[in-house]
Amino acid sequence: MKTVLFIQSGAVFGEHRLTREELQHTVSEIDVYDLKDIDLSPYKSVAIDSFVDQRYLMEHRNIIEQFLNQRKIVIFSGNLYLSWLPGVSNFVARKVQTHRDYEVENKLQHPIFSGVEPDHMTYKRGVSGFFARGHHPVPDGAEVILTLRGDIPITYIDRVSTKGTILVHAGNDLFKYNDPDCTTGRIKPQLMEWVEREYVSLQEGHK
Repeated sequence: MKTVLFIQSGAVFGEHRLTREELQHTVSEIDVYDLKDIDLSPYKSVAIDSFVDQRYLMEHRNIIEQFLNQRKIVIFSGNLYLSWLPGVSNFVARKVQTHRDYEVENKLQHPIFSGVEPDHMTYKRGVSGFFARGHHPVPDGAEVILTLRGDIPITYIDRVSTKGTILVHAGNDLFKYNDPDCTTGRIKPQLMEWVEREYVSLQEGHK
């Protein structure tokens, strides 16, 4: 089985730069409009970002729900505005008084963000707000792993709403953080490792 299926939007900002080795061994990618014709059984997780056509996903939300109920993983990065993903509420923009309102806090020290400096998530070339600018209200029982200043939850894991696991990040695609010259470059490989562990746990019946 492959670790991740990237559901691509076709937008320039949604493209992934995947290596030939990745495509051969760990990941695949499809256009979102091919979702209804794809067999998802060979994949442990699917990854979706906010550039995708959410109206189309709303029409085919049963596919996502069935995938999750096979004890698998869905990773969504972005701003959800339609209820196509179980348990996820619509995005709420942060009311900003100062650039520091976008400061990221890693209170849980989750393995996905191990060794990642919060300032490296918060700032890009001295400007804040690239990592996340709001949140999705967190369902009861979900695990918050990153917040904005003031305990605004921007990244959480939901193992309650379905038989699977949903990772929601209210910002840029987590799989695109792979710069070797910045601590955020740890996010992509550590996220891949987390998917592998989470999948094993789900298949063994641990929730």
